[in-house]
Amino acid sequence: MKLAVVILNWNGKKLLKQFLPSVIQHSKGADIYIADNASTDDSITFIKTNYPTIKIIQNKNNGGYAKGYNDALKMVDADIFCLLNSDVEVTQNWLNPVIETFKEHKNTAIIQPKILDYNKKEYFEYAGAAGGFIDKYGYPYCRGRIFDTLEKDLGQYNDTTEIFWATGACLFIKSNIFNTLNGFDEHFFAHMEEIDLCWRAKNLGYSIKYVGKSKVYHVGGATLKNTNPKKTYLNFRNSLITLTKNANGFVPGKLLIRLILDGVAAIKFLIELKPKHTFAILKGHFSYYYQLKRVLSQRKLIKNKIKYYSRTSIVFDYFVNKKTEYKSL
Repeated sequence: MKLAVVILNWNGKKLLKQFLPSVIQHSKGADIYIADNASTDDSITFIKTNYPTIKIIQNKNNGGYAKGYNDALKMVDADIFCLLNSDVEVTQNWLNPVIETFKEHKNTAIIQPKILDYNKKEYFEYAGAAGGFIDKYGYPYCRGRIFDTLEKDLGQYNDTTEIFWATGACLFIKSNIFNTLNGFDEHFFAHMEEIDLCWRAKNLGYSIKYVGKSKVYHVGGATLKNTNPKKTYLNFRNSLITLTKNANGFVPGKLLIRLILDGVAAIKFLIELKPKHTFAILKGHFSYYYQLKRVLSQRKLIKNKIKYYSRTSIVFDYFVNKKTEYKSL
């Protein structure tokens, strides 16, 4: 299998300087690309000067994660794309277990490795941890991470197993499947687009796996920190869009519950004296309503919608029943 590691960059010279050496060292046999989203720093000059063998794709504008990868991957010739954040340190032998899993499980379209915290290496990292799932109302959670509670890595997730979504921080996908899905939904710009992509793959009958024998370390929030209201806005808006597009069953009922739960979250931010985040949730909802006609037209194109959840409400499990670890669910 021909594999390409594609790192999306936007003004990330500092991150490239720090993390690119590990990718080069531990990715023998793979082609490495830098897909640049119209950076205004000297990222590209740095790459050309220090790593002349790395292939560079220069996008015409900064279309965010979704459009950035959609544009760049048209220029990449490979059987497997590895979409890798620029703030990820990879480890020795991180690629082989993934390639072996693709070969052994022919219906597997997408794979995620173990994602650990770069700054606290014994703990899982927020964005993906040990593989993602989603509840009935579209709230994502992970093995190893439920909301802001992160588990310590004790080897409990060293397995290979089916998951519902893989993190965009380090996502392996067969190129023909990526093209079949028409790539990411560019309306997302950033955040949750990988969950939407995985959900659409699941609705087509493909398998998504977590491979615990492969591990990487992720800084997280290098581009947009959790404290940034824009991240809150994108997460809440894009979660609603993803749910509406892909969910089976009676969606208006699910959206009504979401409206209530998101309202509670907005009040919680207000009590915590974070009014910008409260406003971000409201803005996210209004943006969703504005796009609803288009989203419903996208929904009509998805003929087969599978049951996607095992938990009715991860919000209730976590905040009311105090189930903070995946094994307690």
